[in-house]
Amino acid sequence: MDILDLPHVAKADRAIVGGKAGTLAELAAAGFPVPPGFVVPAHPTEDLDSALHDAARRLGDGPFAVRSSASAEDLPDASYAGLYESYLNVQSDGLPDAVRACRASATAARVTAYRDSPTQMAVLVQTMVNADAAGVALTADPLTGDRDDTVITAVRGLGERLVGGEAIGDQWTVRGSAARCERMIEQAMDADQALAIAELARRVEAHFGRPQDIEWAFANGQLFLLQARPMTALPDPVDWHAPGPGLWQRNFRLGEWLPEPLTPLFADWVLPRIITGFNDEMQATVGTSLPFGHELVHGWYYTTPHPIITPARLARAVLKGRFTLLQFVRHALVQPLTNPPAADTALLRELHARWTELHTRYRQLADNADSTVDDIATTAGKYLWLLAVVGGAAWKMEAALARFARRHLAAQLPDGVAALLAGLSDIETDLPLHAVYSLDWYHPTTEQSAVDESRRERTASVREAAERRCRAALADRPSLRTKFDALLDVAQRYAVIREQQARDLTLGWPVLRQTALRLGEELATGDPTDVFFCIRAELDGTADAAIEQRRAAWQRQRRLAAPLQLGTPSRMIAAVMAKAGAAHSPPAVAGNTVIGQPASPGRATGRVRILHDPDELGRFNAGEVLVAPTTTPAWTPLFAVAAAVVTDGGNLAAHASLIAREYGIPAVVGTGNGTRVLSDGQIVTVDGTTGVVSW
Repeated sequence: MDILDLPHVAKADRAIVGGKAGTLAELAAAGFPVPPGFVVPAHPTEDLDSALHDAARRLGDGPFAVRSSASAEDLPDASYAGLYESYLNVQSDGLPDAVRACRASATAARVTAYRDSPTQMAVLVQTMVNADAAGVALTADPLTGDRDDTVITAVRGLGERLVGGEAIGDQWTVRGSAARCERMIEQAMDADQALAIAELARRVEAHFGRPQDIEWAFANGQLFLLQARPMTALPDPVDWHAPGPGLWQRNFRLGEWLPEPLTPLFADWVLPRIITGFNDEMQATVGTSLPFGHELVHGWYYTTPHPIITPARLARAVLKGRFTLLQFVRHALVQPLTNPPAADTALLRELHARWTELHTRYRQLADNADSTVDDIATTAGKYLWLLAVVGGAAWKMEAALARFARRHLAAQLPDGVAALLAGLSDIETDLPLHAVYSLDWYHPTTEQSAVDESRRERTASVREAAERRCRAALADRPSLRTKFDALLDVAQRYAVIREQQARDLTLGWPVLRQTALRLGEELATGDPTDVFFCIRAELDGTADAAIEQRRAAWQRQRRLAAPLQLGTPSRMIAAVMAKAGAAHSPPAVAGNTVIGQPASPGRATGRVRILHDPDELGRFNAGEVLVAPTTTPAWTPLFAVAAAVVTDGGNLAAHASLIAREYGIPAVVGTGNGTRVLSDGQIVTVDGTTGVVSW
């Protein structure tokens, strides 16, 4: 077959002209802005060099782009993206060599490794588009499967830097008529251009009737379509609806420790026992048990920040508890914000003593390899209740100290009170054997290790100097000095208590995981980790057929971008949360910034390193900005060497907030999507005072 001009290819056999050329010819015939070109079929019958010379003369002076158009390329189930060679800015006399080299790439090792089947290679030659900006556009979110979003990535100049992995590029998301810039590095285009690209991509999608991955380029104000292929491995779209009325949060209390979707066995066995223990300890200390809502949404744990109760049930609880509940609310929930020393003496010190006794019993269980899953998980739930109440008072006490400082010590503490709560010597920062990335027992516990304390020692010196400045400023006002000392003492003491409690919440997890893996060894599948994808009733081996399906579903759920919150709080609850400083608007991305909650003050600039679990700790280099879904005590070693910390989840009482202050590094938490918007290697500035990450 002779060389064919692109308009004549639309109805040609795809086995001869290839998928890419056939698709572009069809789109050109339908009126899409495809650069003109011609196709060298898989087996040309005429003299190649002479034919290329004639075809190039018909097309123009050049230069040209020479791209593969294999019979197995841009398929619905296999894209072959980036496997074949392309050659840009080729002059007329260089076309024969470029075409031969492009064709030869069909037999490259990387191609046969991708799909071991022979393929015929045609070659597409087009007029070179001297792009001002170029990139890709996806008509569905590749992580969530959301078909309403068009995700655009752009770079200045030619798009080869982007598709070749040499550049990160700007990122835009277009939904309807709204274009939102989520990452701005190169300033390759504006919102109007993003809308034009999205409109082009949607037209291509409508033409083929399925989500598309297109390559585009802008040159001299004109938009060109360079390639189109079906999106492959696209997850089913998911809707994120609140599982009930009111506000549901993903990173609140227990959710802070569950940064991923739950595996079936944890959700069926361990989680219910934790919740039982939590409610039992609430009953023991408050006189009644008021259930918090908790549900799994696409495998992710969500809970309500307040009990789900009716006014009538609340009244019954107050009467049944002989007003113990009201006393608890006053001393454990309200006074830490208004009068921390009084809260300490009235109730919290007593509850801390109760936690100390429980901690001893819990450690005994953890030291016994024969302890049962039920006993450990239930005890951990009781422990969690006391952590929520006693340790949870720490950030409220900090808020009370901050109010005092703003009024009387603004000049001495320009960055707030965080300096007074850093470098506390009683906080243990070595990495214990029971430290975990997630409470879900699918994940292994860590190896014990020491942590570099040099930075923390410097932070302690800064704290001591700040204390001296504050006391000196209040020297001639003895009543205020006394109040400051009392507020500082209780805030520092409960900051230490909170981290001590958080550190040992997972004391029993080595035994839990060992028990689960022993059960897994009894399965017929041969893989002990299959046990995590059973439910408890199936541990006799009846789950074999469902394990692979459940594991695959869990892996899909891990790729979802789960919102930090679902639903809307009632007006009364919103007012209470706002007063306590616990309510926050959903995080935002504005231009070249990611916005979260300020958690540890200061500014630092560094190179982003995105880690999703502690198994990746070896990839982290000193001076980088740690970006993670959330952090638990297992992450502590990185705080000693990181320039700053950014997390998707978390709040002011989260581990990342407290430990970042201990080491004197900026932290921004609760960004919602920092791990998605930011990219490895990107240079950012983290402002932990304002909660802004910029680049």
